[in-house]
Amino acid sequence: MKKDQSAVRALPRAGAHAAVPQRLSRLCPEHDPLTLPAPRGQNHLRVHIAALGDVGASLLLGLRLLGGAIIDRIGIYDLDPNTILRYEAEMNQIGWPFSTHPLPEVAPVAENEIFDCDLFIFCATKAVPPLGSGGDVRMLQFEANRRIAAHYGQLAKAAGYQGLFAVVSDPVDPLCKEVLLSSGLAPAQIRGYGLGVMNKRAEYYAKKDARFADYLTEGRAFGPHGADLVIANSIEHYDDALSRELTDLTVKANLAIRELGFKPYLAPAFSSGAISLLLTMQGEWHYSSVYFGRGSDGAFLGLRNRLSAEQVEYEDLLLPPALYARIEHAYRNLCALI
Repeated sequence: MKKDQSAVRALPRAGAHAAVPQRLSRLCPEHDPLTLPAPRGQNHLRVHIAALGDVGASLLLGLRLLGGAIIDRIGIYDLDPNTILRYEAEMNQIGWPFSTHPLPEVAPVAENEIFDCDLFIFCATKAVPPLGSGGDVRMLQFEANRRIAAHYGQLAKAAGYQGLFAVVSDPVDPLCKEVLLSSGLAPAQIRGYGLGVMNKRAEYYAKKDARFADYLTEGRAFGPHGADLVIANSIEHYDDALSRELTDLTVKANLAIRELGFKPYLAPAFSSGAISLLLTMQGEWHYSSVYFGRGSDGAFLGLRNRLSAEQVEYEDLLLPPALYARIEHAYRNLCALI
């Protein structure tokens, strides 16, 4: 259900100050504080994953291989008991010989234990659109997946959850908002993970075409993991036409894999998922979605940020007018979705 744009009280008028550079914080100048309800730990973490489909299982593998320095245990839950048994066995049989590099233990958890953790990762989806589906395949999943997200939001609320709630399922940003509305969690507890792979896809094309080379050192990604994505070739030397061309390539990168006959889940599971989640837990800069809004008025927006023990810090750059207008357009569309 779309929200009436007039109800978004927190937003400045569209196009206001469009002729001068603007900081990203202008989108919602008085947004809710992005502080955690309690300081979070950064070592010996308990991580739980819900749903072990293509993305969830690949993300699990990434955390198992890369997360040994900070993760003690990865709990796994899926509606299919045999899937849980399979991944408990297979993941715990992956490792270095002679235990020279300890990896996090993988263990089953029941649904009523799912929020006994420091980080909960939501990978559930009703159905992934089949190969050959047209349009924005991410948004095709929204109505079905929002009900699942709301279910887990209600479970988090009942558990009095104090940890982080990470949304990896598509469409990331609207599902984060669904969790916010259903869970009663603080906005800083909820984060969306879809922009990491868009940044890496933009880098992939920038390495192949010298016209886009500035992106590798000066570029940024903003917005949703989908049609309103904003790729900026550079902040200081922003070129709108080049940026829109690179954005188009990045948005359609998943379709290029689908045209080969495969589902494009590996790069998202690692670049948006495992790697970005580990950077989050380590308090390092990465791409994920955070909340710009007051109460229920606002949206989750992807950008470069980091999470300290107590709060979110995002990169509040001074943006060229044309770039700011693109981000504002994406943000307003996200606000209107839910």
